[in-house]
Amino acid sequence: MDGRQPYHFLFLRSIIGWTGMFMLLVSLSGCVSWTALWDPKPAGVPPFRDVGNELSKSSLPKYFLEAPDVITVDAVHLVPRAPYILRVFDHVALDVEGTFDEPIRAVYVVEPGGKINLGPTYGQIAVAGVSMDDLPKIVEEHLKYGAIRQTLRDPKVSARLAEMGAIQQIGGEHMIGPDGYITLGSYGRVYVNGLTVDECREAIEFHLSKALEHPQIAVDIRSYNSKDYYVIYQSHANQEMVVAFPYTGNETVLKAIANMNGLAPNNSKRIWVARPVSNSNKPVILPVDWNAVTAYAAPQTNYHLLPGDRVYVVEDRWVAIDGLMARWFGPLTRVMGASLVTSGAVTGWQDVQAGGTNYR
Repeated sequence: MDGRQPYHFLFLRSIIGWTGMFMLLVSLSGCVSWTALWDPKPAGVPPFRDVGNELSKSSLPKYFLEAPDVITVDAVHLVPRAPYILRVFDHVALDVEGTFDEPIRAVYVVEPGGKINLGPTYGQIAVAGVSMDDLPKIVEEHLKYGAIRQTLRDPKVSARLAEMGAIQQIGGEHMIGPDGYITLGSYGRVYVNGLTVDECREAIEFHLSKALEHPQIAVDIRSYNSKDYYVIYQSHANQEMVVAFPYTGNETVLKAIANMNGLAPNNSKRIWVARPVSNSNKPVILPVDWNAVTAYAAPQTNYHLLPGDRVYVVEDRWVAIDGLMARWFGPLTRVMGASLVTSGAVTGWQDVQAGGTNYR
């Protein structure tokens, strides 16, 4: 019996021990679901009776505003409460009787700095912070005593508010911030997160009623940014790949897969749509007949997607098995390779100690 046989015996025992430990760790890890690999049947409640498809889109549920949706606000009826205090960018209409060569009959803007400019003859008047009730008197005093080139003896001034500059801050597009508020310029901020469009309109009108007389506005959604749908590709070897797409209202299963440039080589044609349902622990599961949708243009299972839907694509079974085998036996193969290298080195060292080297 060779003196090296005990080493080989110990090496064989070590390989068996490493293999047993590895298989024990795999069995205890619980990371592989054989049921999901061979027969992935999702758990869920039966589908709705009326499920939309590409030829018959379903009616969408109420849309609840969230960040970062963008809404548009249009002013229908915005009248300030009396007395109105003039601000920068307000427009005032002046009509003055008693002028001579240069009449004063126009709409003037309150410029930055708080003044209106009546021209080179009459000069500028500071009006920011002045109420509309006091504006005619202030203009009359200026024309009597403060005009640059020509003062008037007995001017008669009539004034009205032509346009509120703050309306431009109310109207237009407003993005809902991360804190759920929109900003209306000098009129402050309004919380609209989680509201429908009608509720949002009521909230803004209530907020504006503190400064305006019976305000009326129109609200619409400019950009649907807060809702997504998802395409999920199953992969036991590389984990699941999840891609989110913004929801616009016209998505179908076929369009969702097209956005992913089709099925990958490791995907099967087993596809379903998982639809979350409020007040339920289980989603609605809508199985997709991929061959019917693609090869025969059958619209029945080319479902109209809703916000939050998950289009789930199962991995091909044999590709999954190959990936799992590689994950299982890759570490073992590396351990065995390292052990064989070590065995060769020890054998060479024993030959050197014995006084000779075998070359083959």
